[in-house]
Amino acid sequence: MTTRRLSLILVTLAVGGGLAWALLAGLGRLLQAPAPGASGDEAPQAANPPPNAPAVPHIKATLYFISEDGRRLVPVEQEVPLGSTPVAQARALVEAQLAATPPPPLVSAIPAGTALRGLFISDRGDVFVDLDPSVHAKHPGGSMLELLTVYTIVNAVLTNLPALQDVQILIGGRETDTLAGHVDLRRPLRRNDPIIAAPDPQVAGPKP
Repeated sequence: MTTRRLSLILVTLAVGGGLAWALLAGLGRLLQAPAPGASGDEAPQAANPPPNAPAVPHIKATLYFISEDGRRLVPVEQEVPLGSTPVAQARALVEAQLAATPPPPLVSAIPAGTALRGLFISDRGDVFVDLDPSVHAKHPGGSMLELLTVYTIVNAVLTNLPALQDVQILIGGRETDTLAGHVDLRRPLRRNDPIIAAPDPQVAGPKP
């Protein structure tokens, strides 16, 4: 074999090998490329709501917190989402009361972490409020504090929805004798007016 012919063969092999390597490298990059619309390992970002999206309407409602002396419930006006039905409005009121931060020096009668499991209204206007069992497990006890906890919920519903008759508190989807051993929860309860203190003009709810 002549030297010239050998050189031609080597050049041909080198060019062919280079093309094959380039083809394999390009195929690897194609297989590793992210799908269209995705950017690496990051999940697609949710679209921002349009700037002209309508705000959720609210109403001014009366919520209740323990007075500084620990013996009364002080009414405080706060903003609560507007419900489209009596059930939705009652649910919004209870959820707002459970989560509300009281203005100082008032404190909440609701144990931290208490959640609403469900709520329904009977044909007679009785409201059934089903609370998570944590309201019982985390309650510190004491007859006065138990009374204030129960009527924080009862009064919050019936003050703002006066067409409803009474409230029965359920725990974990079931009727219960008491919350912490003192207040009878086996029957629906009416609004308790004597436990309500006069509003303190120096205590105001958060501004909307």
